[in-house]
Amino acid sequence: MKLNVKAFAFTCGIIWGLGLFFLTWWIIAFDGVTGEVTFIGRLYRGYSISPLGSIIGLVWAFVDGLVGGWIFAWLYNFISQHMQKK
Repeated sequence: MKLNVKAFAFTCGIIWGLGLFFLTWWIIAFDGVTGEVTFIGRLYRGYSISPLGSIIGLVWAFVDGLVGGWIFAWLYNFISQHMQKK
C-alpha cells in the first residue's frame, strides 16, 4: 500500500494547525489571554495565548504539520517499497 504524499501532508497540516488553534482558544476560555511565552511560542515565532497568537500558531502549525506529514509519508513509501522487494 502506498500513501499519497500530498494528501497525507495536507491532512497532517490541517489537523495540527486546527488542533493548536482550538487548543489556544480552549486555554483562553478557561484562563484568559496571557502574554506569557509558552514552550510552543519558543518554537513558533509570534505565538502566544491570544487571539492573534492563535492565528499565528495556526499558520506555523500548518506548515510544520505539512512538512512533517510529507516526510513521514515519503519515508513510509520508501521503506515499504524496499521491504516489498525482499
